[in-house]
Amino acid sequence: MFTGTLLLVLAGIWSLRRIPLDALPDISDVQVIVHTPWAGQPPSLIEDQVTYPIVTKLLAAPHVKAVRAQTMFGDSYVFVVFEDGTDLYWARSRALEYMQQIAGRLPTGVHPVIGPDATGAGWVYEYVLVDRSHQRSLAELRSIQDWYLRYQLETVPGVAEVATIGGFVKQYQVNVDPNKLRAYNISLSTVIEKVRASTNEVGGRLLEMGGAQYMIRGLGYLRSLNDLQVVPVASKNGTPVLVRDLGTVSFGPDIREGVAEWQGEGETVAGIVVMRDGMNALTVIDGVKKKLAETKSSLPPGVEVVSGYDRSGLIHASIETLQRDLLEEAIIVSVVIILFLFHFRSALIPILTLPIAVLASFIPMYYLHVSSNIMSLGGLALAIGVLVDAAIVMVENGYRQLSEHPSAETEGVSAPERRRILLNAAKQVGPAIFFSLVIIVVSFLPVFLLEAQEGRMFRPLAWTKTLAVGFSSVLAISLVPMLMILFIRGKLLPESKNPISRVTQAIYLPVLRLCLRYRKTTLLLNLIFLVVTLPLALKIGSQFMPPLFEGSALYMPTALPGISITQASQLLQEQDRILRTFPEVETVFGTIGRSDSATDNAPLDMYDTTIMLKPREQWRPGTGNGRETPVPRSLEYLDDAR
Repeated sequence: MFTGTLLLVLAGIWSLRRIPLDALPDISDVQVIVHTPWAGQPPSLIEDQVTYPIVTKLLAAPHVKAVRAQTMFGDSYVFVVFEDGTDLYWARSRALEYMQQIAGRLPTGVHPVIGPDATGAGWVYEYVLVDRSHQRSLAELRSIQDWYLRYQLETVPGVAEVATIGGFVKQYQVNVDPNKLRAYNISLSTVIEKVRASTNEVGGRLLEMGGAQYMIRGLGYLRSLNDLQVVPVASKNGTPVLVRDLGTVSFGPDIREGVAEWQGEGETVAGIVVMRDGMNALTVIDGVKKKLAETKSSLPPGVEVVSGYDRSGLIHASIETLQRDLLEEAIIVSVVIILFLFHFRSALIPILTLPIAVLASFIPMYYLHVSSNIMSLGGLALAIGVLVDAAIVMVENGYRQLSEHPSAETEGVSAPERRRILLNAAKQVGPAIFFSLVIIVVSFLPVFLLEAQEGRMFRPLAWTKTLAVGFSSVLAISLVPMLMILFIRGKLLPESKNPISRVTQAIYLPVLRLCLRYRKTTLLLNLIFLVVTLPLALKIGSQFMPPLFEGSALYMPTALPGISITQASQLLQEQDRILRTFPEVETVFGTIGRSDSATDNAPLDMYDTTIMLKPREQWRPGTGNGRETPVPRSLEYLDDAR
């Protein structure tokens, strides 16, 4: 028995170290995102030729619960929601299978892309590139992010994607003059075709010469603006017409779909780390930070990467709070057990079984893929009192029967007799204890029947409480009797001589006799109390989950549709500058529009500002009420402006 218990504890510790950590359960649907970019095309055309064919085809995929779509300028987003319990990678393979069937029905050059294998809770870390020297342009910062940082961070285990928002994508741009096209009688499509064909390399097989073998290559990649300027487009009277004869060639930015802003100081470039589904958020964030520290020396002078949003702080705070509460509850329960049993060795039995039951519950949690979060650990906090009930009842019954033995207070009970009494006491209450705990487990079955977001939110709590109580019931009828034989020995005082029990009985017995004497009055008073509390219960209100102070706030105003990116950027910078003036604010990271990730389909009129707050000890006196974040009233006029 003791060997099995030791193995159970070691397996629990092993599982505890490997269970994913997060602040909250992931309540996202099993979803596959199909992103189809079609640059420069209006939403109506994309809706008819891209979005509608994809939606109608994916509706027939197996286990699909719903298909939603959003079409905007230059982009189509289709969200395929599968039934709960569907494996994400199976769903992705089915989506790819059905997408292949409509490849020929889409316009030429349009290629749908499956989004990353992540969920809606996958944005675990956001960072900003800050140029302290003020010598780097937004295009240079964007190039550093797209061609260096992104690839470095995507090597971190658990990272599904690193998205970019803000800055300018550097382009070679040809601005043709319509009058010159007309003068040379050259169509615009001809210019586009010649430019596209000019930047290419071809192979010419092999050439054997002088006993050596040489590869033949045609080098044709454009490497400078001059290379593009001298691309021939047509010939007039034997004279080539070059691109520079038809217009101007220069570097320029691509059309922007999003803007990033930092601290109200101006535009910048930001990156979004998207975690792969089922990974340990804390491990992924630590890996990202380590990789950023490694790449710090490789960045240009004056450029540094700062954190805009870091979920690890919330995870640590949530886990530490629950760990502290669990420890406090365990200490309180232990003290109460020692006081009321008034026998230290007997009190050790329920105290020892408490951590064993908690550790054992992590074993099935690991194999059921239940992460360690505020809800699952909250289930353990709820079960603390129940976990020791069975052991306390069994120990108290054995202690009482043994203490009532005639020789308990003098020379003590002999070992064979003590063993017989304790085993009989355990057999007497064992079945009742076991089935009472089973009833508690069964009472949580309705929670397992919850569906959708409610089920995904509260099912971890039900799992941990049920598993802990289940292991506690098994330990009560297996380990506890063995520990009783080991610890309950020596001279024992009867319950009548326990000072704590005598005080509680002196208070409780008169009240009990009074209630039994006036039974009808007692029932009537309880009924009146129940009726009085009903109106109060109806006025309490309800919400999906209790308030959670995360140490951050998300401010998401919206502007009128059709706002220009220049005007939106100005409003964003002004808003962030005002937010930064509040002493409770640590950092302000604002974005508008969308990044280049399929998980981000925000329109240009949507503002997304992450406000990281300082610790509460640094807040002004009277700021907030302990749960709410101070909301700046100075932003009201900005809302009116939008």
